[in-house]
Amino acid sequence: YLDNPTFRGMRQSLMKSFNEIYILDLHGNSLKKEKCPDGSKDENVFDIRQGVAIALFVKKQGKKGCKVYHSERWGLRDKKYEWLQKNNIKKTKWKSLSPKSETYFFIPRDERLLKAYERFPKITEIFPVNSVGIVTSRDNFVIDSDKDVLKRRIKIFCDEKMPDDLVRQTFSLKDKPNWKLKNSRENIRKDEKREDSITKILYRPFDIRWVCYHDAVIERSRKEVMRHMLQENLGLITVRQVAEGTFNHALIAESIVESRITLSNKGIGFLFPLYLYPKKDNPQKRSSGSTLMLFEPPAEYSSKTPNLSPDIVKHLRKSFEKTLTPEDIFYYVYATLYSTTYRIKYAEFLKSDFPRVPFTKKPELFSNMATYGKRLAQLHLLQSSELNPPIAKFRGKGEGIVEKLRYDKNESLVCFNQSQYFEGISTEVWDYQIGGYQVCHKWLKDRKGRTLSTDDIKQYCRIVTAIQKTIEIQKEIDDIYPQVEIDIIKYH
Repeated sequence: YLDNPTFRGMRQSLMKSFNEIYILDLHGNSLKKEKCPDGSKDENVFDIRQGVAIALFVKKQGKKGCKVYHSERWGLRDKKYEWLQKNNIKKTKWKSLSPKSETYFFIPRDERLLKAYERFPKITEIFPVNSVGIVTSRDNFVIDSDKDVLKRRIKIFCDEKMPDDLVRQTFSLKDKPNWKLKNSRENIRKDEKREDSITKILYRPFDIRWVCYHDAVIERSRKEVMRHMLQENLGLITVRQVAEGTFNHALIAESIVESRITLSNKGIGFLFPLYLYPKKDNPQKRSSGSTLMLFEPPAEYSSKTPNLSPDIVKHLRKSFEKTLTPEDIFYYVYATLYSTTYRIKYAEFLKSDFPRVPFTKKPELFSNMATYGKRLAQLHLLQSSELNPPIAKFRGKGEGIVEKLRYDKNESLVCFNQSQYFEGISTEVWDYQIGGYQVCHKWLKDRKGRTLSTDDIKQYCRIVTAIQKTIEIQKEIDDIYPQVEIDIIKYH
């Protein structure tokens, strides 16, 4: 509750209820993979994974206002016990905090840097329409890598000759308070176009699968936003908060996405579509005509409108003489989120809320950033010419079954069974993370027990290449990113 945005109301309420609040943060949060500032081991004072803090709340009769104080202890459990036995509230060195709206964090923050960071527009202000990814609550049934296998599964599910109990047992389906198998089967049978519901889904980074995207079998379809991704579109994926590690939670999609597309103990992935499509029953309706003022010609958007804030558009129009496309803005944002300099500088703030993005006033710099962003986007969609030839190679003879994974950093290869492996994978690439996932490891791990097809092998080699090129482009972005913040467009 010290820094989770979800509990900002609780923190505000505590400040209204008490005059003095003392927070002794004992850390030890294994969910966040906490370590001491010097990199050494940090242990919990209890046998739990959640971090621990001692809080003292003081209420004084007739006094108004609230002062918040903070102190913290890192290290091994025994050392923390020893310190706690020797100290009390008077002996403790407290640091005064100034929790501010709208987050009211009970942790120390670099207020000067925060003030500068908060001048940048939040990603939810740039792309107003957004949603978390879908939740099926039955992934093993409604999602599959093979479209034909999924079609057969749904066909069996709809077969009136198949008893409910047999379907339930065959697909390991369980009734829930808000979902009954019998009702679901009846509902999906009524839909003669149910096969049209089978569509692509970005399940994990670089892992595109097929899903039966039908309300009868999906728990939370998020169709108010995801419907825009059923037509030609681009979507930005990021998160509201990062519980563990550092921010690397930015990805692109051309389809709907699953909620765990990013890995975080404090939240799930959000999708921000670039374009909004009108509902079929009202094709002439536009969601925000004012966003078109920056773009020419408007006729191009008669069937879709950019999901961009009118205020952002207005400020960009003032700063640039040349016409920008919605994609230019999208790619600029994407490049910024991939700047290592940006990620390190604002690491503390990226952990606790949606990213904020600075927009440079310099047209040429904007254009250069957007170019890098486009290259990254094409790599991450596996559509870039830079993927040829791939840097990874498939070696060995065998059945191609993914068994135990073993990475050899000296030979730069990953073995997935006793006789077959991929070579040309540097340690930097093998360790690289997107959305909290170690991509090269995760992709193979999720195929354990399966036989890799020729297409699978080609795709893995392209994924490895995409990550290597991403690392190279990130370094190029960092060469120019510091210039972005020298002269930015002011929104707040």
